[in-house]
Amino acid sequence: MIRHIAMALALGVALRGGGRGAAAQPSVERAITTYIDAHNAQALALLERVVNINSGTQNFAGVRQVGDVFRGELMRLGFKTTWIDGAAWKRAGHLIAEHAGRGPKVLLIGHLDTVFEADSPFQKFQRIDEKTAKGPGIIDMKGGDVIIVHALAALKDAGALDDMNVVVVMTGDEEDAGRPLSKAREALVAAARGAEAAIGFEDGPGDPRFAVTARRGTTGWELRVKGTPAHSSQIFRDDIGPGAIYEAARILNGFRERLAGEAHLTFNPGVILGGTAVDFDAAQSRGSAFGKTNVVAEQAIVSGDLRTLTNEQLEHAQSTMRQVIAQAMPHTQSTIAFDEGYPPLAPTEGNARLLAMYDQASRDVGAGPVAAVSPDKAGAADVSFIANEVKMILDGAGLMGHDDHTTNETADLSTLPSQTKRAAITLYRLAHK
Repeated sequence: MIRHIAMALALGVALRGGGRGAAAQPSVERAITTYIDAHNAQALALLERVVNINSGTQNFAGVRQVGDVFRGELMRLGFKTTWIDGAAWKRAGHLIAEHAGRGPKVLLIGHLDTVFEADSPFQKFQRIDEKTAKGPGIIDMKGGDVIIVHALAALKDAGALDDMNVVVVMTGDEEDAGRPLSKAREALVAAARGAEAAIGFEDGPGDPRFAVTARRGTTGWELRVKGTPAHSSQIFRDDIGPGAIYEAARILNGFRERLAGEAHLTFNPGVILGGTAVDFDAAQSRGSAFGKTNVVAEQAIVSGDLRTLTNEQLEHAQSTMRQVIAQAMPHTQSTIAFDEGYPPLAPTEGNARLLAMYDQASRDVGAGPVAAVSPDKAGAADVSFIANEVKMILDGAGLMGHDDHTTNETADLSTLPSQTKRAAITLYRLAHK
């Protein structure tokens, strides 16, 4: 009897404590969403301000200027900020902001650069109507950076940020990563260590009904083929062979026959040059070739990319490509080289759990359900570099829109408050779950 009474008392205390928590949490969450709605105009003003600063990856001064804007915003929220100079990887650098707290560590990822360099004709924020605006990098991804800051400001105003352990990393070279990649992403990987969850604020598929839990990695490859030059009337002779161009064609078709159709795997030859002499600038993806119709081609160069969902798939594809190359036709020699590339973000149970939290937060703020987009529709991004460090990763939480990387890059401004609410409530629940 005494044991039963003690259990009942303990249960009563637990229920009363749970009741207080359940009552307090919605109140805080209402304060968070109310703040976001009340300060949407300020978020839009910040978005216009940073979009109007050119920060093409190679415009180092512009990237730093955008970084300074966000650095100031984060410092006002109590973050300790650091600028990591990018000279070691030939880029502007990265912004790191840290807010120490007792809660589980959460990493938020953005980037400061865009694909639109200083000489681009697309330079300014343009309001189209109440719900839409155009501008360089407006969704990829200055809108996402604004959402990070706006969500954290809402948490701060509600008193929820005080005990949160949050690190923000905004890279300065996501669109054109510096080399070596290991150095360029060293600070990001270091910031991810010990984090329970990470959220990337890319625009993802541009549709608020979806978020990203898996991304294919991408790596470049370069095939070089040598043949035996001779008069064209002697091609295929036993002591001459087919020449470099025929061998390059055999190899490419071999890739297609052996690998085409495998789920989530793509491989694309983007440029090919062949002839007696070839000059190829890999950095610019351009070159020239000289040859004559009556001369068997001596050289061929093919440059392409390879996209995979897992490291195992990458290793299998690379091994298969090397096997095809090894089956050389007579009097030809070929080599293939793969660059560092962006690693894949494979789907995991942890990523699915974080999506479930994000989905529930979205439903609770009235923004509707969120499902995982196909990884085939998600390009490479910075979150992939931390796949081995963080158990729960979600991306595509940024500002929605369409036509990113083009001069028609357009934002759906109606998604700014809803995306911010989703993020803020998810962060609050991660810290207080």
